Amino acid sequence: MTAAVPIKTRPALDFARRYPLLVLALIATVLPTLYAMATESWSTEAGVHGPLVLATAVWLVWRNWDEIMAEARPGNLWLAVPALVLMSAFYVFGRAFNFLLIEVAALLAALVIIAYAFVGPRILMKMWFPLVYLLFLIPLPGWMMDSITQPLKILVSDITTWLLSLAGYPITQVGVTIYIAQYQLLVEDACAGLNSLISLTAVGLFYIYLMHNASWRYSLLLMTLLLPIAIAANVVRVIILVLLTYYAGNEVAQGYLHDFAGIVTFVSALLLIFGIDKLLSPVRRRLTDGKKETAHAEAA
Repeated sequence: MTAAVPIKTRPALDFARRYPLLVLALIATVLPTLYAMATESWSTEAGVHGPLVLATAVWLVWRNWDEIMAEARPGNLWLAVPALVLMSAFYVFGRAFNFLLIEVAALLAALVIIAYAFVGPRILMKMWFPLVYLLFLIPLPGWMMDSITQPLKILVSDITTWLLSLAGYPITQVGVTIYIAQYQLLVEDACAGLNSLISLTAVGLFYIYLMHNASWRYSLLLMTLLLPIAIAANVVRVIILVLLTYYAGNEVAQGYLHDFAGIVTFVSALLLIFGIDKLLSPVRRRLTDGKKETAHAEAA
C-alpha cells in the first residue's frame, strides 16, 4: 500500500522531477551558504535570530503554497536570465572572498529572481512580507554595527545614569562608562541594544504580520513602538546590572546573571509588545471599522 503524499508536497515533488538540475544547483548553492551563516553569523548575538527568521519565512511560503501554485504565471525570462547571471556573479565573488553579506544578499536576490521566473510578479507582490522578512538574514557589516551601536550605548548610559541619580544613587557617567560607588562599568555593545533591537524587530514584525496583516495602519503603529520598547528594555537591563554591581559586587553582576539578564530583557520586551497590542485593541478596532466604512462609501 502506497502512503499518501500530502497535497502541498506534490507540486514541490513535481517541480523537482521536472527541473532536477536546477534543484541540485540550488541545493549545492544554498547549503554552503547556510553553513557559513550558521558558523559565522548565527553563532553570534547579532545573528542569533537568523534560524528563526528562516524557519518562519519558509513556513509563511508553505502556508500559502496552494494559492501560489494556483495563481502562478511565469515571468519574463528576458529579464530573469540576465538578472540571475548578475546575481550569480555577485554570489561567486562573495563566496570566493568570504564576504558573507554579499554572498547572502546575492543568494536571496537569485532566489527571488528564480521565483519570479516560475510564478510571476503577481505572486511576488502577494508574498512581499516573507521576501522583505528574509532581509533580516543578511548580516550587517561591522562598520555599520559600530556606527549605530555607539549612539545607542550613549543613550542607554545617559538614561540609566539619569534615572538612578534621581533615585538617589551615587552615580556618574563619562561617555559610556558608568561610575557607581567604587565600581566602574562599561556599557558594551551587547548592552546597547542593537542586537536585541534587530531580533526584536524581526520577531515583532512576524507577530504583527501574522496577527494584523489586514490593518496596515495599526501594523505601522505597532512597528513604530518597536524601537522605544527595545531601548527601554535595554535600559532596564543596564539598571539591573548596575544595581547588582552596587549591592552584590562586580563578580556577581558579570557572572551568569549578566547573560541571564539579556535573556530576561528580550523576553520582557516581547511580552511588552504583546501587552501593548492588547491594550491598543480599541485603537485597532477603530482603525478597522474606519477602513470598512471607507470601503462601503467607495462601493456606494
